[in-house]
Amino acid sequence: MAEPASESIWHALAPRQRAVDAALRSALARHAADAPPPLAEAMGYSLLAPGKRLRPLLAVLACEAVGGHPDAALPAAVAVEMVHTYSLVHDDLPAMDDDDLRRGLPTCHKKYGEALAILAGDALLTMAFEVLADGCPPVVAAVSCAELAKGAGAGGMVGGQVLDLTAEGKVPGRPPTDVAGLEDVHRRKTGALFRSALR
Repeated sequence: MAEPASESIWHALAPRQRAVDAALRSALARHAADAPPPLAEAMGYSLLAPGKRLRPLLAVLACEAVGGHPDAALPAAVAVEMVHTYSLVHDDLPAMDDDDLRRGLPTCHKKYGEALAILAGDALLTMAFEVLADGCPPVVAAVSCAELAKGAGAGGMVGGQVLDLTAEGKVPGRPPTDVAGLEDVHRRKTGALFRSALR
């Protein structure tokens, strides 16, 4: 019996996922070498937690689609996963979604406390741009940093989170009231980082 299409896709992507996971471990070891140990531990706990790595896979696959070698996309793949992970750490905080579990494990703030979780998220966000700057030729790094900042920032992922919190009554403002408003939330909160990964 043939395996379902979704399983065969993930089976085919497994080598790329392993390459992304190895690159994440390597980047964290390199760039967090001077971090205080509790900070490095909290960053690693969140960044290296089990996951599909969808956003970094999109970066690798986009590179391959235009004839590039997948290794050339690993700095971008790592950077986008660091930004995604920072967003999850912050989204889980009591002031935001107040989640106890993420990817089947206690959330970062449940394991390390709110202060260290905030700082681990901050460190992952800034480290993403360091990884791009160190891992890409200067022109590619500049364009990639600008693209990632745009996708993650006020007009992208962070803006989408604000709109989502507005809908929940946690942030003042006019919540989305129709399908177009809901689509705008998701276009920003989720779609913007997908787009950045592909670009």
